[in-house]
Amino acid sequence: MRVITQQTLGGPEVLTLVDAPEPRPLPTEVLVRVKAIGLNPLEARLRAGEFPLLGRPPFVLGWDISGVVEETQTWRFRTGDEVFGMPLFPRAASAYAEVVAAPALHLARKPTALSHVEASALPVVGLTAWQGLVDLGGVSEGDRVLVHGGGGGVGHVAIQIAKAFGAHVIATASGSKRRFVEGLGADEVIDYTAVDFTEAVRDVDVVLDTIGGDTAGRSLGVLRPGGHLVTAVAEEDSELIAAYEAAGMCFSGIAVDPDPLALRGLVELVEQGKLRVHVRETFPFERVADAHRLLDGGRLQGKLVLTV
Repeated sequence: MRVITQQTLGGPEVLTLVDAPEPRPLPTEVLVRVKAIGLNPLEARLRAGEFPLLGRPPFVLGWDISGVVEETQTWRFRTGDEVFGMPLFPRAASAYAEVVAAPALHLARKPTALSHVEASALPVVGLTAWQGLVDLGGVSEGDRVLVHGGGGGVGHVAIQIAKAFGAHVIATASGSKRRFVEGLGADEVIDYTAVDFTEAVRDVDVVLDTIGGDTAGRSLGVLRPGGHLVTAVAEEDSELIAAYEAAGMCFSGIAVDPDPLALRGLVELVEQGKLRVHVRETFPFERVADAHRLLDGGRLQGKLVLTV
């Protein structure tokens, strides 16, 4: 099989296509013939060496996959089943590959409403948004939810999840993404390039921060008493946590993990027509470096996907 690996840290040019032996599934695992691979900004950061989640190279990046079960060591799936998921995160899943061995519990049957390309784009962003809003934030009917970065990967899914749970959704996004974000169901859109959200928003029940920087700190003032900030980018900031606790607010950091219940929750929303994932662009397997150059540029609308 072919895999995309790297022998050193650096720019997109370090990603190399090589031949490698196929993995063997262990008991409770399946072997998946990959059809599409979702790309995430985290992978560009790991490739460049910004933090050592996978240790030193060589390693194979990637977690988001959609494909067909080729061999099974579990009763949960049969050969030929179409599946998708985010196996093993934060351990290496080596998903930039034509074949991946994955725990069956980290996968779900692909919704028929989604192509393999669309399904591969959903797990990391969908699970992050679900775990942040539903599991941690407890979003429910009538809540006011502020999603920072509403046009991005996590943000555009989070808007739809919050709406599906009956929330009033406010999203920050650049003016160029306004129509896109409104189309996802956002009740209010704040152009952060022209408006300070701290002056435009009040009495928010849950804030989901996907941006980082000073966003989490500045969000303290828009929460109602007892409100809840959930951040995917500043979960270990002790000073920020202390500030929220001193103000009587809740602070949660989300580090996404494989979750079969949440994955099935996402599938249900897709099947109900309440959730779709936006794929900005697809790239053939061989053009992974081009895809990573776009990842490096940041501020993408939706997701990028490799096709195998």
